[in-house]
Amino acid sequence: MAQRKVLLVTGGGRGIGAAVVRLAAARGWDVAFTYAGNAARAAETEAAAKAAGAQALALQADVADPQAVAATFAQVKERFGRLDALVNNAGITGPKSTLRESTDAIWETVFRTNVLGLVACCRQALDVLPQGGAIVNVSSRASELGGAGEWIHYAASKGAVDTLTIGLAKEAAPQGIRVNAVNPGLIETELHAAAGMPDRVARMSPGVPMARAGSAEEVAEAVLWLLSDGASYVTGALVPVSGGR
Repeated sequence: MAQRKVLLVTGGGRGIGAAVVRLAAARGWDVAFTYAGNAARAAETEAAAKAAGAQALALQADVADPQAVAATFAQVKERFGRLDALVNNAGITGPKSTLRESTDAIWETVFRTNVLGLVACCRQALDVLPQGGAIVNVSSRASELGGAGEWIHYAASKGAVDTLTIGLAKEAAPQGIRVNAVNPGLIETELHAAAGMPDRVARMSPGVPMARAGSAEEVAEAVLWLLSDGASYVTGALVPVSGGR
């Protein structure tokens, strides 16, 4: 029997990250994932992955902390002995705010997680991923829509993720590593309530051409395709998963 490949998902305890972990486990991957603080949800995700036949490892880590990122990769190496792919899903929106209302502290906090944390993970991954390895960054349609009046700081951070994806894809191609991003639109997750807008999905769904929000599982399907051999000639792509929005 062929050895199962190993995937690391940051922010994999819930939401889109958890959906990626569960689907990857069902598709034959062993999985490690980080979570920020909700140990109960992380345990549920880990148990679901194991029930699907995968080896699974949940690691509490804040990607905004470079030492925690280094420790995460070391623990994955110790447990599995290899790493074949990385999904950078960990991210925060910050509070609802216009540019005028926002503070430097909000921008620094959001960028430290969404951009610098992602960069730290990519840097570590480039040292260990094999030829044929893959990185998928979870960006957002906000990078083009702009996040005006809500999350302009978040949208700007995802614009940086898009640009990094394109640039890193070119740098990593000679190494045989593909780098892509998915750009989810309005997705039904806990993100909206956590940001203080529990009615956001219901309020905004009529403005989506497909007239509904997407699911975390629909985003996970796009992520797993980008990780698969079916996307072997795809790198530097930004794939919208947004119902046309």
